[in-house]
Amino acid sequence: MGRVTRAGLIALAAALLGGCAADPPKSRELVVLVPDRDGKVGSVVVNAPQGATTLDKPYTAVRMEEGRKADAPAAVSQDELKKRFASAIAYQPIRPVSFLLYFQEGTDEYTPESKEAFERVFAEIARRKVAEVAVIGHTDTVGKGDFNDMLSLKRAERVRNDFVNRGIPTNSINVAGRGEREQVVPTADEVNEPRNRRVEINVR
Repeated sequence: MGRVTRAGLIALAAALLGGCAADPPKSRELVVLVPDRDGKVGSVVVNAPQGATTLDKPYTAVRMEEGRKADAPAAVSQDELKKRFASAIAYQPIRPVSFLLYFQEGTDEYTPESKEAFERVFAEIARRKVAEVAVIGHTDTVGKGDFNDMLSLKRAERVRNDFVNRGIPTNSINVAGRGEREQVVPTADEVNEPRNRRVEINVR
């Protein structure tokens, strides 16, 4: 019925039944264009036998009934949207998030700031009924490649173990070490760069 022409989120109401008991039920639909989670608005073309209607402004809607031309686009308030689509909104998955934790040079010890940040990461994981967590360790370029491969994995395992000790299931956490190969701040060899001594945590 609709065709998305740019990025956007389309909310579709369930079909409603109308008409007399003796008449075949007619389907009614409401199509609403809302911004995505980043506030971007795309467009949607709503096709009907009597013609097409384009929605390209946030919180605009078109109402359609079987056998009738679609209504002209009209504004829909956010309150009305929440009421009409409360069930669908409630069942939307929690959006994926990413975090960075940083480490002391040559060790798997958190920096003081990252000790505090760890609590925020844990809270985000714990609030999800089912979480998939990817933990990827990295190093700066100080030291030999083999050592940094080992150290990056050790950092990732440290984070995983800290989550597990707080009650997160082991089987929901995947760990990997990338050594010094994926630097946030590209440097020459043997450069002490704190921003490269990190663990990336992706939660979904």
